[in-house]
Amino acid sequence: MDLDQQTNEVYIERFRRKYELMKDKINSRLEDFDSIDKNDKSKLYEELAFCFLTPQSKAKSADIAIRSLIKNNLLFSGKASEIEPHLKGIRFHITKSKRLEDSRPIFDQFNFDFTNIPLLRDEIANSFKGIGMKEASHFLRNIGFGKEIAILDRHILKNLKRVGVIDEIPKTISRKKYLEMETKMSNFCNKIGISMAELDLLFWSEETGEILK
Repeated sequence: MDLDQQTNEVYIERFRRKYELMKDKINSRLEDFDSIDKNDKSKLYEELAFCFLTPQSKAKSADIAIRSLIKNNLLFSGKASEIEPHLKGIRFHITKSKRLEDSRPIFDQFNFDFTNIPLLRDEIANSFKGIGMKEASHFLRNIGFGKEIAILDRHILKNLKRVGVIDEIPKTISRKKYLEMETKMSNFCNKIGISMAELDLLFWSEETGEILK
């Protein structure tokens, strides 16, 4: 076994031990996601809006912004100029305010067919400007459909490299590359007996010290 393989094995064993310590907390959080009413379109939009705000911003900042928009009755009807002041701590807040406003009529007409999650993810990513494969995966995980899809953000990619699943973190990720890395992550999860949704939260806790969403 060469040095890189030894390093990978050290990280894999570390994550296994951490999972055993945290699995109850992780699965409790996943149960929270599962319990969301998929017929409640206001809740679905709330989770989608959260995913509009997370790219290049902290999840906690995005959650605070969403809570503020809901409190001020702006999430479902506010104009971009009204939304913008509530996106404190959110990068590209002007652009994202406009995207939230523009997303509503698309969302109202969107058909959420949960019988084929990979296909639904593609449809979400193709329909909403500002939502790509990663954000669509994040949205679906947050409403209880994260078992067969991966949220390949920088935290996840960093840890996938640590355990030897990927050789390097790509600067840009096409849909084809995303699916290739997702397959590698899925195979790794099957090998170690931890689901992708569980591993995602485990990696997140490694980087942020908490389990949010």
